[in-house]
Amino acid sequence: MNLIQATIRETKTKGQVNTLRKKGEVPGIIYGGENSNEKISLSKKEIVNLISKENFLSNVISINLDNKEQKVLPRDIAFDNITDEPIHIDFLRIVKGAKIILEIPVKFINHEQSPGLKRGGVLNIVRRKVELKCPTENIPTELIVDLNGLDIGASIKISFINLPENVTPTIQGRDFVIATVAAPTVVKEPEKPAEETETEASEGTETTAEGGDKPTEGDKPSEGDKAAEGKKTEDKSADKKK
Repeated sequence: MNLIQATIRETKTKGQVNTLRKKGEVPGIIYGGENSNEKISLSKKEIVNLISKENFLSNVISINLDNKEQKVLPRDIAFDNITDEPIHIDFLRIVKGAKIILEIPVKFINHEQSPGLKRGGVLNIVRRKVELKCPTENIPTELIVDLNGLDIGASIKISFINLPENVTPTIQGRDFVIATVAAPTVVKEPEKPAEETETEASEGTETTAEGGDKPTEGDKPSEGDKAAEGKKTEDKSADKKK
């Protein structure tokens, strides 16, 4: 469990809070339970390190405040619009016996041992997080879905997951789906339109204005043919003069 250091802050104005931030501190508050709210400040470096951890908002942490440890749960964090640095954080005090509603992330394991995925199937994730009602002393950090042995067509429902003791989904009355192993999607190439096919088949033959076929390069008369044609014309002219 993470342990971070915090100090009580006595800030009362916005200017005092801004001064605190300039010193590399992040203001925060601890609330919940029968105890009064506690205004605290924490090292920005520690908060950034805490945020970088997986499932930050569902991890219970310990805060050392005035040499006393108390368990808390991060509930909300505000960021600067320009620098994107944390500027405030809220913690919920963990009280034994109380229950809290949280969104817990779902983690899928053993992809390589799923026959359906091996055959090209696709893991279709319906819910990446599940809202659960949990005892504060028994909050899961993640829900594990084992894909071992799952074939195409398998439907993974909430009943498939082993929930911790006294942890229940907020959705009651139905066994809702978390994910499925779907068949692979095959993209079929569309057939060529009939008009395009006919155009390709008639390529190389052009029609003249008179309706006949325009001769292609190979059908044009050669130079020798032109000379023979000219001689025939001259002979016809000579016969007429006689």
